[in-house]
Amino acid sequence: MTEPQDLLWSEDNGVGVITLNRPKARNSLTFAMYEAIRDICERAAGNENLRAVIITGSGDKAFAAGTDISAFRDFSKPQDALDYEARIDKVLAALEAVPVPTIAAISGACTGGGAAIAACCDLRIGARDMRFGFPIARTLGNCLSNNNLARLSSMLGAHRVKEIIFTSRLIEAEEALALGLVSELHDDKAAVLARAHELAETLKGHAPLTMRATKEALRRLRVGHDGDDHDLIVECYMSEDFREGMEAFLAKRKPDWKGK
Repeated sequence: MTEPQDLLWSEDNGVGVITLNRPKARNSLTFAMYEAIRDICERAAGNENLRAVIITGSGDKAFAAGTDISAFRDFSKPQDALDYEARIDKVLAALEAVPVPTIAAISGACTGGGAAIAACCDLRIGARDMRFGFPIARTLGNCLSNNNLARLSSMLGAHRVKEIIFTSRLIEAEEALALGLVSELHDDKAAVLARAHELAETLKGHAPLTMRATKEALRRLRVGHDGDDHDLIVECYMSEDFREGMEAFLAKRKPDWKGK
């Protein structure tokens, strides 16, 4: 689906790592890379060993600097634009639907499609050189889909989304922390990656069904779901893990979560 060197996937002891690996192009994303991300995310649902996923970029310049601009050269009719946005929406929806926590480890430029990917992750941590935004009003002159705008508005508020798109400015590290766009800042990329793995290890020790139900409930609320949460409630309360959690709490021992 993509050149092996363009996107890397590794999995070790329950933690998967997606590395966007085009450092000479600031990790700009080809269509094949988008599809490879989607494939990884969809396969994650059937991977019982997976407990967390980290997404990062290769090199020291960028997390990802958006879609590779050459991908747009062949656009000649309205359907090309509609198909592109539909493709990206499917990729981002697959990322949101990954049943385990996802962590964006951000350093350098995180713009355009890269920023959209980071926004879909459950947790975002950044290096002090990070810059986040969608400078399309001064570069390509395209727009974001309603789904992308909804994701960003749920994090930053509609007023902030309009401001950063209209001005084409990039949010830098300290402001990103103040806005809640990232939850932590670290000195450099190495420190961010180390912390991402530390977070993943922490999450591995927590109840998988609790995190999965929380992710899905919040997704439903964002997309205007009718609010039915009975399936999520039943899945958690009727699970082996809930029984194990109770017994472990009463016995004052650490629970052995199975995700079932």
